Amino acid sequence: MTTTKTATSNADNAATSAEDTPSPVYCSMLPLSTKTLTFLGDLLRAHLKTIGSRWRKLPAGKIATIVLAVLRHDQRLADMAGANNVSASTVRRWVLETIELLAARAPRLDRALKKIVRAGGEVVLLDGTLIRTRRRTGRDNRKHYSGKHKAHGLLVVALTDTRGNLLWVSAVRPGRSSEITTARHNRLTARLREAGLGAIADLGFVGLDDDTDDPVIITGRKAAGGRPVTPAQKQVNRLISAERAPVEHGFAALKAWRILTKVRLDAIHVTKLLRALMVLATTEHTR
Repeated sequence: MTTTKTATSNADNAATSAEDTPSPVYCSMLPLSTKTLTFLGDLLRAHLKTIGSRWRKLPAGKIATIVLAVLRHDQRLADMAGANNVSASTVRRWVLETIELLAARAPRLDRALKKIVRAGGEVVLLDGTLIRTRRRTGRDNRKHYSGKHKAHGLLVVALTDTRGNLLWVSAVRPGRSSEITTARHNRLTARLREAGLGAIADLGFVGLDDDTDDPVIITGRKAAGGRPVTPAQKQVNRLISAERAPVEHGFAALKAWRILTKVRLDAIHVTKLLRALMVLATTEHTR
């Protein structure tokens, strides 16, 4: 009751300017560990020291918090800028700069496979997913539309270990591309064979490995040529699905970063964004 009277009194008082009224405060919890914030803050400090930047509008730790809020909660740049007395273009520059730094730390495919071999691993998990984007204009509109998902987006293929920890993500491809095409573009079968590893994948990768004598891509069976799947093959499919289930945890950890809910960045930045988020997801939680 008192608050209402005070608000009415201020509104009726012509001598009180709008600038004198208290500003509303918007708070949001950032569900990330101190380890992740410290890691990103240290990374930014080292970068600023390397490039000889002696001054920024805000300290590195604060910039790291702002960038993490944008990536984790998909906070609008203007909202974060207004709360910290900087421009939206400055926040955008910080976000892109941080994405660049994090993406540079993402492992390449050959190094990721060698790491698994050194750890004594024999199998990795393979899967693909669509990163949804805004509807495109012109020629990009058609090639970014996925008929499988009935949405516009970019396709990415990823590898995880048997516990679901992300190891590597591919460069993004237009949404109309298939998972097999993306895997072949990255020569996954040859790379796995060179490393001496096998991969378990879903039915979307049937036909990726055409070496029937020594396959490295293990998939289930699906009906083809009018021949239904036998009960024994259905049982094999269930067993393979159970083995590859942890790969979904890897994608869940990646998509927990809500900036991927519907990406508004230009497509040229999405590959670096995914690799940056993989580094953050690995820092935040490793099974």
